[in-house]
Amino acid sequence: VQLQASGGGLVQDGDSLRLACAASGRIITSSAIGWFRQAAGKEREFVAGIRWTGNSPYYADSVKGRFTISKNNDKRTVYLQMNSLKLEDTAVYYCATGPWGRRRHSDFDSWGQGTLVTVSS
Repeated sequence: VQLQASGGGLVQDGDSLRLACAASGRIITSSAIGWFRQAAGKEREFVAGIRWTGNSPYYADSVKGRFTISKNNDKRTVYLQMNSLKLEDTAVYYCATGPWGRRRHSDFDSWGQGTLVTVSS
């Protein structure tokens, strides 16, 4: 599977933004899609994940209640709706595929190129 993230941009503190992760090629339906982010000088961290089949979303504590992961199987696209954005959400956001429930970036592969989200005050 090949993944392509898009939708990043420059927004203000408190704004919303929706990212998209489009998949092409062979999808392993038992897998999950995860969103990760990496801020400058920091480790890549898990943000949210969802199963390709079914839903069962799960989130990092830092985004729970503000971010929502969803998908459109017909469009082979996973979305990350980000509300109430904070300065600390500034990062390059990536999507990848891996086992559902995992949070370590080393458990995921097929990384797409990232999309930059910048939150300004």
